[in-house]
Amino acid sequence: MIFKDKVDEVSNFAEEPGELDEALTNFRLSVHAWSEAAFSRQQTAVAQVAPRQVWRLAVGWALGCVLVAGGASTGVWQHHQREMRNAAARVAEQQRLHEQLVAQQRSQQARQEDEDLLAKVDNDISREVPAAMEPLAQMMVEDETP
Repeated sequence: MIFKDKVDEVSNFAEEPGELDEALTNFRLSVHAWSEAAFSRQQTAVAQVAPRQVWRLAVGWALGCVLVAGGASTGVWQHHQREMRNAAARVAEQQRLHEQLVAQQRSQQARQEDEDLLAKVDNDISREVPAAMEPLAQMMVEDETP
């Protein structure tokens, strides 16, 4: 088909606008009439459910409930496990702090013992005469006096 033929067809429609409008109006009216007839007709909803479908529905609801309960219990279990891990971490931290405190106390006690020992050694060294020779030193002091 050539472009000129199509142009001629379009110009034919443009010359007869009344026929197109009348066709569209008739179509619209028929659709409205059909809709009113369909809506005004009495409709009864009778649905007989076969026994198999009832059991299938019940089983579906039961499985759905099991899935929901399983999901909820899994969430609770994971929360409980997380709390247990946090509690164990807190206990481990407290034990570590307690061990550090005991180690500091032992270190301080060892330092105090070392200081006491050094003070005793310093006291022993600072004497003019050793303790074992003290009686002899006293005798010598007596001899020097006329």
